[in-house]
Amino acid sequence: MLRSSRKAETMKSQVSFLFLLSLLCGAISQQIHYSIPEELAKGSRVGNLAKDLRLSVQELPTRKLRISAEDFFNVSAENGDLLVNGRIDREQICGRKLECALEFEMVAENPMAVFHVSVAIRDINDNAPQFVAKGIDLEICESALPGVKFPLDSALDADVESNSLKTYSINHNEHFSLSTKESPDGSKYPELLLEKPLDREQQSSHNLILTATDGGDPPLSGTTQIRIQVADANDNAPVFIQDTYRVSLQENVPWGTSVLRVQATDQDEGVNAKITYAFLNAPRSTRLLFILDPSTGDITTNGTLDFEEASRYTLGIEAKDGRVHTAHCNVQVEIVDENDNAPEVTFMSISNQIPEGSDVGTVVALIKVRDQDSGQNGLVTCYIQEEVPFKLESTSKNYYNLVIDGALDREQRAEYNITITATDQGTPPLSSSSSITLHIGDVNDNAPVFEQASYMVHVAENNPPGASIAQVSASDPDLGPNGHVSYSIVASDLEPRALASYVSVSAQSGVVFAQRAFDHEQLRALELTLQARDHGSPASEPGLFSLGLRTGEVRTARALGERDAARQRLLVAVRDGGQPPLSATATLLLVFADSLQEALPDLSDDPTPSDPQAELQFYLVVALALISVLFLLAVILAVALHLRRSSRPTAWGCFQPGLSSKSGPKIPPNYSEGTLPYSYNLCVASHSAKTKFDFHNMTTDTAPPLDLLLEGPSMDVCASNEDPEIAHDSPFPYHVSFCRLKFYYFILFSIVRH
Repeated sequence: MLRSSRKAETMKSQVSFLFLLSLLCGAISQQIHYSIPEELAKGSRVGNLAKDLRLSVQELPTRKLRISAEDFFNVSAENGDLLVNGRIDREQICGRKLECALEFEMVAENPMAVFHVSVAIRDINDNAPQFVAKGIDLEICESALPGVKFPLDSALDADVESNSLKTYSINHNEHFSLSTKESPDGSKYPELLLEKPLDREQQSSHNLILTATDGGDPPLSGTTQIRIQVADANDNAPVFIQDTYRVSLQENVPWGTSVLRVQATDQDEGVNAKITYAFLNAPRSTRLLFILDPSTGDITTNGTLDFEEASRYTLGIEAKDGRVHTAHCNVQVEIVDENDNAPEVTFMSISNQIPEGSDVGTVVALIKVRDQDSGQNGLVTCYIQEEVPFKLESTSKNYYNLVIDGALDREQRAEYNITITATDQGTPPLSSSSSITLHIGDVNDNAPVFEQASYMVHVAENNPPGASIAQVSASDPDLGPNGHVSYSIVASDLEPRALASYVSVSAQSGVVFAQRAFDHEQLRALELTLQARDHGSPASEPGLFSLGLRTGEVRTARALGERDAARQRLLVAVRDGGQPPLSATATLLLVFADSLQEALPDLSDDPTPSDPQAELQFYLVVALALISVLFLLAVILAVALHLRRSSRPTAWGCFQPGLSSKSGPKIPPNYSEGTLPYSYNLCVASHSAKTKFDFHNMTTDTAPPLDLLLEGPSMDVCASNEDPEIAHDSPFPYHVSFCRLKFYYFILFSIVRH
């Protein structure tokens, strides 16, 4: 009942541990070793896990340390000590193995990590030697000569090494002495030596106390009684040809396979020379696997020999003649391992969905392989059969990480069926495979794309308001909101307020509607810029740079776009893994240029110097303005001198009231349709057929603004080799000033000439 309860608790702890282990995202660390004596009291300290894992006490509540061996140990949440949680009996855990250790895993959260812990259990002298039988019965013939040896049943001691059984002794008597012998397998057994001949007529029986003592401090001992019956003469005892027989057998040999034959000889005759064979002190499990023929001494197999269960068997054989004299030998059977166990592949943790675009090296699954064979037969290698962007990385203790080894694009492939094969190095090698399906999660990594780069639409004027005049369509290969597209107008050649009264676009369908009736005479063409935008999070461009986490390499993550600045400043931080971690930063100044000479001025952090072109423009404008004023004064002076030299009164007729004259306004009301905004008088003499123009001085009020000059019909003259729109937006404003001045001079020249 107790064993069933303990087994249920063990299974429960293992299930809990596997559940924690399934949440693992990090790599498996190296093993941590401790050593403690067995039978420590509950709550005894084994070691400080937090210190050995380089975790501070402040981290313990968030890391939530868990271990798989909860029956034996627990972790203190206050200081990270590994404490004894239950009785640790080395003999119950490891039997008579020389090395005994409890190996288990510890899981830490935030971030997840698994650590292997090995606690070596040191033996203490807590078991006294014990004899299996309550007494030992011997029958010794009175004719036995001094020096005859009688091997006795050995005692059992569950302790090992220095605490194991060391010596045997008997109470003092005149006929017998005792010596301690060691068998080939290292166990010790007592041997009774006849020191003085026996006389049945004087004493027919002898009772001795056999004591077995171990090497502990203090030593422990166990006793049994030796009952010796003295028989009549049978002068010769059987003798085995060999004291120890050794044989090797392959595991999984068929039942009934002959192992070997033991043989003993006896010089007596008749009944006293008839020898029978029997197992001596063989465990029941051993007697079930081997059969000994009592007459011939032939040993055959009686079951399946499995190397993984036991690699060696020691059989004690007794030969007895006439039921009086006995002899003993040992048979050692070595089991040779065969490659009869295929490796096992177990997925400890698997990511349900892997986002596309995940970094190379990201762990997506934790795999454990196991082979019960030993040596080369138990060495396992794992590999992936398919050509997939994943690879296996060996960690420790037959653990592998399945990591990303290439770019993942859900639009190209939404899932991967991966078969992992484990093969041992036996002859012939054995393999086993296990498959998993990895689903690639969608990431908003695709922008909507229009079916056409541009749309040309012809609309008849006087169309009904609200009519559909065009439809655009864009597609996005992403899923869900990442691929749901909406449309909007982002730019046009109309003012934003005016645009709303002309057209609109349906956000869902991309249909463009006319908001009013179009008039060809008012609006001949309309250019719209439409945007298709998905509903993902985000719909933004990836970063321009990427940084190698291990190498520190700075690389461009995408092509340089028009919106990216030519001057970039990056702050790079580096941090070690110490406790506490130390870090340092560095600033990188990057300049994108066509040549090194062009980039050198931008590499300096000094304030930006003044623009020499802007200063040159200012001086040119001032100089041209002064030249224009001087030219205007010279023209006025020349006209005045010319009129003064004229002797005819008609020359001043424009200033006489009798003449018909017409004075235009300072700024004509129709100047926006192309009429130049100048103020002038038109004089027509009644007696002359010639017409002259009188140019009045231009005041500040009558001077045309520069924007109106640019809209005049002579703009094509001053910028005949350029697109008007480009000329207006040119980054060299002094070029525009030259054009304006040339136009200005042309007007003046025309007036003087007439």
